[in-house]
Amino acid sequence: MARDIYHNTVRDALMADGWIITHDPFPVSYGGQTLYVDLGAEQMLAAERGGQRIAVEVKSFIGNSAMRDLQLALGQYLMYRMIIQEQEPNRLLYLAVSRLVFESYLRQGLGQFTLESYGVKLLIFEESERTIHRWIE
Repeated sequence: MARDIYHNTVRDALMADGWIITHDPFPVSYGGQTLYVDLGAEQMLAAERGGQRIAVEVKSFIGNSAMRDLQLALGQYLMYRMIIQEQEPNRLLYLAVSRLVFESYLRQGLGQFTLESYGVKLLIFEESERTIHRWIE
């Protein structure tokens, strides 16, 4: 299975932010078919709140067309989200993109409209620093 070029960057950023990587990759199965989200993680919170669990799909947007990359990422994200919502409703799915990709293509216009319309949760990372820049619910 090929990993996105930013896979390890996002993994390192999550760990630096206090997340425990529980799955690499995170398998999701439905109807006898198994798909793989890039990462599964959890963060232990205060005892009264329990643990927060996420799955993260990492996308680099390095194709010839950012809009085509968005179409492919959105289709994958929505398919994973449907399965996760049915099987693990307490786990949230995030699409991880670099700050540069977010600022260039997803923060405004058609990118923003599409992501907001479908309720895509974003994890924006800083590539050079291997840190999480921002979470967008």
